[in-house]
Amino acid sequence: MPDDNNQDSAISFGPFRLFPKSRLLERDGVQLHVGGRALDILILLAERAGEVVDKRELVKRVWAGVNVDEGSLRFHIAALRKALGDTGKPARYVVNVPGRGYCFVASLTVAAPAAVLPPPSDAASPRSLPPALSKMIGREEVIEKISAGLSLHRFITVVGPGGIGKTAVAVTVGHRRLTDFGGQVFFVDFGPVRDPGLVASTIASVLGLTINAEDPVPALLTFLQARPILLIFDSCEHVLETLAPLAERIVREAPRLHVLATSRESFRSEGERIFRLFPLDCPPQRDGLEVVDVLAYPAAQLFVERIAQGSGPFQLSLEEAPLVADICRRLDGIALAIELAAGRVNAYGIAGTASLLDSRFSLQWRGRRTAIPRHQTLSAALDWSYDLLPAVESATLRRLSVFVGPFTPQAAAAVASGDGLSASETIEAIDSLVTKSLIQPSSGTRSLRYRLLDTTRTYALGKLSECGEARQVAQRHAEYFRDLFEHAEAETSVPLPGWLRVYGAELDNLRAALDWAFSPDGEARLGIALTAVAVTLWVRLSLFAECRERAKTALAALGTNAEGTDRVRMQLLAALGWSLMYGEGRAREARPILEATLELADGLDDKDFRLRALWGLCIDQFNNGEFGKARALADRFTEAAASSPDKTDLMLADRLMAVALHYLGDQMEARVRIDRVNASLPVLVEKPKIFPLDLRISTQYFRARILWLQGLADEALALAATNIDEGRANGHALTFCSVLGQGACPLTFLAGDFDAAERYGGELLEHAERHAIRLWSLWARAFNAMVVTKRGNVETGLPLLREELYRAGDARFLPRFLPLLGELAACFGEANQIDRGLDLIDDVLMRCNDRQELWYLPELIRIKGELMLRELPNAPAAEASFREAMAIAARQGARFWELRSVISLARVKIGQEQKAEAVSILDHVCGSLAEGSQTADMRIARGLLAQLRT
Repeated sequence: MPDDNNQDSAISFGPFRLFPKSRLLERDGVQLHVGGRALDILILLAERAGEVVDKRELVKRVWAGVNVDEGSLRFHIAALRKALGDTGKPARYVVNVPGRGYCFVASLTVAAPAAVLPPPSDAASPRSLPPALSKMIGREEVIEKISAGLSLHRFITVVGPGGIGKTAVAVTVGHRRLTDFGGQVFFVDFGPVRDPGLVASTIASVLGLTINAEDPVPALLTFLQARPILLIFDSCEHVLETLAPLAERIVREAPRLHVLATSRESFRSEGERIFRLFPLDCPPQRDGLEVVDVLAYPAAQLFVERIAQGSGPFQLSLEEAPLVADICRRLDGIALAIELAAGRVNAYGIAGTASLLDSRFSLQWRGRRTAIPRHQTLSAALDWSYDLLPAVESATLRRLSVFVGPFTPQAAAAVASGDGLSASETIEAIDSLVTKSLIQPSSGTRSLRYRLLDTTRTYALGKLSECGEARQVAQRHAEYFRDLFEHAEAETSVPLPGWLRVYGAELDNLRAALDWAFSPDGEARLGIALTAVAVTLWVRLSLFAECRERAKTALAALGTNAEGTDRVRMQLLAALGWSLMYGEGRAREARPILEATLELADGLDDKDFRLRALWGLCIDQFNNGEFGKARALADRFTEAAASSPDKTDLMLADRLMAVALHYLGDQMEARVRIDRVNASLPVLVEKPKIFPLDLRISTQYFRARILWLQGLADEALALAATNIDEGRANGHALTFCSVLGQGACPLTFLAGDFDAAERYGGELLEHAERHAIRLWSLWARAFNAMVVTKRGNVETGLPLLREELYRAGDARFLPRFLPLLGELAACFGEANQIDRGLDLIDDVLMRCNDRQELWYLPELIRIKGELMLRELPNAPAAEASFREAMAIAARQGARFWELRSVISLARVKIGQEQKAEAVSILDHVCGSLAEGSQTADMRIARGLLAQLRT
């Protein structure tokens, strides 16, 4: 049964309905905006209707932890009565019982709680939205206006000076609208981004996209166009030149997208609505201010509440009230500055804090023309707060400013300690700085991490330079991450998701360390070493373009004739070669780089990098269709792996050889090799260092291909189905593309299950475009066109298939495109364009023979025979083609191609009235195939046999 305690009962009185749990008051169905304290009072009185509630109890309950006098209570009771229209006439709700307290006197009815549907699962745990603040002071009306504005406008920018609370407002709005967007609310923090070129990839990362393209924007648009989404862009001012046109474009082209941004200046983009966030209202400057007068203003409420949070129960006295009003005014109502000031009260008291504040905030700060006044006020507040810190804490804060984004306690201790400051003192200083709100624990992570607010970090960086420590601390920062990624490179036993949780979070700090190392004031040698050990991270994140550019930078800094640099040169060349091989459109540049890597590895007798270079060169030969050369390289890899202490290298050798043999047409020996890999997978502990895909998953889709060709159709299809589930769960974009493109799509197509083929082809296209994996996107488009054609819609499908293959360009020469070319020739036959089909099939046959790309050869020869039959029925050449195809398929151990050729030959024999021979050849092949009874070709073969026997 549902728990009614978790549901909200409405308390009705007059035209009002009060929802205590939801903290919502309605009049005639319309929400009323009532201050938080007044609403607390109403809820307490209504829940104890007819009972006189003592004033002291009201104060204790409403101002928990903060001691205020009765004046504050009277003020909020008056505000509540005003909101209720309580004039003392018949419609009276709250009465004062002199000397005792207050009583709620209206008649109440309590409605049964409405059935509450559970929120969408996505809404329960947004992937990037920071947790909501427990209480927002002085911003309720602003939050409501912005939240409502998002229903009318799709692009709102909250503009205001630093520290005013823009982020807190935006996050609160995000939580308010979470259900409206089905949980699809994403918080993109641009604070750590220093390179404007990384703006689009930062958005993609928050959305969970893996981008390995030069231009990630098309993939972003594909994802954003599919569903209603609210993107919250935070701290945008330093990347506006890049972000503004991008935001304008995605809002224009993704009609279900809404953007809520925070910035110190507007985007000045089409469709943007600007909401200026003003400072919190401050008490006026006048004589005779009482406590209740001061606490009526949000700035003072925030100041007092923060004191109570940091120091325990606090009672504002009449003497201190004017000082608090003065502090709030001088801080211009900026939330961050108020919180910093409140943090000092425990040590210096209200009067002492006010005097310190006054000494740091003079008119000359307000009068400077180089920046807006409020910005200068915030800078002064930070300056003042920094000066109050003990030497250990100020040194720690300065040094931690070198970090970009969140950092671990271990990283903080390594970088900030030294020069008389121990690691334990650093950690203790961090704890103290956290309590003073100068450092924040980073939310949304499983392990403890800290971060500096952007304004605090910018200020502390300036202090770091002033103290002459910038270079020394930046060097320690780079050295720490060099050591960290050197350890990460060797930590191959950790599953990929866990590995990325630890090391992927350091990407921004890695970039910052490299930028410093290769700057004029940096240390290039350290940058070179850091680049070499960071390659594993870029590869596992599929950031091949970034890996390529970083490797080029390091190689340029290394020079060409430096002595004693062969090892690091080899590492950098390997990184460059791999990034070119897997990066978009740059594979042709990889071979000479990898050959140079192999030469250095041989010279150094480095077994690991010899294997890396041989693997890359073998894949390069596959991609360029040189299968004989690929097998020779696979043999060299196998020989080198035999002496490797890493047992996964022998598994990779067998997998590499299985792929080579598969494409060379030796399915029997390929099966031996791939089965050997499969048998070793249960004891696989470490992830291979030289293989970017998931070895377990990628082994299975190649096994499925080989099993299919060998005639084990049921086993192959079952394996492909399991492989899809594993690929989805794995979460690696490139691996899942291969699962669909190498296994599920071609196998379901060959089985004649065009519904499944269409479904998997559509999923592959969406996945490839979402993650900007261009080659698989090209293949998926062509594959989907082929499915349309084979469904019988030749008029639509054939031109589309030709167009998509033409668009693929040189990619047509990749092995995965070969069946598409063969089917295109067959489709020409179905469209009675026999000559075009024969011309194409002859070109493709020449390609296969020149490249030793023999795995598809029997099917190409069969298709040629079918085309010749369409041109000239009963042509002897057609029968010869079918027999040649059967013989080649039998030698290869490709029973599936043999079955198809037998069906074609049997039809010829039936046409020649040689039914006995047709029965004989069909019986011979069908009888030897124990699986695949439900595949299209087996149904055709058994149908022909039944027809012949009747």
